[in-house]
Amino acid sequence: MAVPLLSLIVPAYNEATRLGNTIEQALAYLQAQPYRSEVIVVNDGSTDNTTQVAEAVFAAQAGRIATRLLSYQPNRGKGYAVRQGLLAAQGQVALFSDADLSTPIDELPQLLNPILAGQFDIVFGSRALDPSLVGTHQPWLREQSGRFFNLVMRLATGLPYVDTQCGFKAFRLDVCRPIAEGAILDRFGFDVELLYLAYKAGLRLHEQPVRWNDAAGSKVGVLGGLDGFRELHQLRRRARRGRYDDTLRRTREAMAKPAPLLQPEP
Repeated sequence: MAVPLLSLIVPAYNEATRLGNTIEQALAYLQAQPYRSEVIVVNDGSTDNTTQVAEAVFAAQAGRIATRLLSYQPNRGKGYAVRQGLLAAQGQVALFSDADLSTPIDELPQLLNPILAGQFDIVFGSRALDPSLVGTHQPWLREQSGRFFNLVMRLATGLPYVDTQCGFKAFRLDVCRPIAEGAILDRFGFDVELLYLAYKAGLRLHEQPVRWNDAAGSKVGVLGGLDGFRELHQLRRRARRGRYDDTLRRTREAMAKPAPLLQPEP
């Protein structure tokens, strides 16, 4: 079977009410594209009928899009779910999207095309670079807390980016797989860890403005935000102790290999 160009990963925790519509939109979009793709839903220990919803939509679709459902118990966190999707992905490029499609699926080329052009290894969506692209904003307190987290993140890690938490990120898998294997943060800080490891290894990262709309029903509450600060501290401690050194070495070794030609295969 031909290798898909794109793996779309959707982490889901208790998303039964909106997951069906998200998968249908994603499948309809991908069906219209000239390349092979797959959709992977990662059920992160849901206690509702997220599994049944995903299975029903997958069973109803008739097309050339491969579909898979990964499921486990108990809930481990979005970071764990995303890593399971990245490690299971068979595509040349993997992109994960939040289950609420806060960033519309038709923004996908903004992330995919620069990777296919050989310009970058990771392209990730940003709500902060062009605020005019944000339609529906988060509640004021939540938006301010996100800005504060990003400020602390930049001071703690040295990363130069203004929005690491937008749930729309694409990875060139041949060089990013060691990062998915070596990352360990499971909750709010997982995005920072993935970008930090890529940045330290010397991968080419690009923060890309994308359209975004807040969707009601976020799974990240006050405690989730506090988890983010705790995980930033954990990241710094692990980095100081050299716990990421092997991951960085293996990523650089992957970078040194001849780069495969990323191109759609009909």
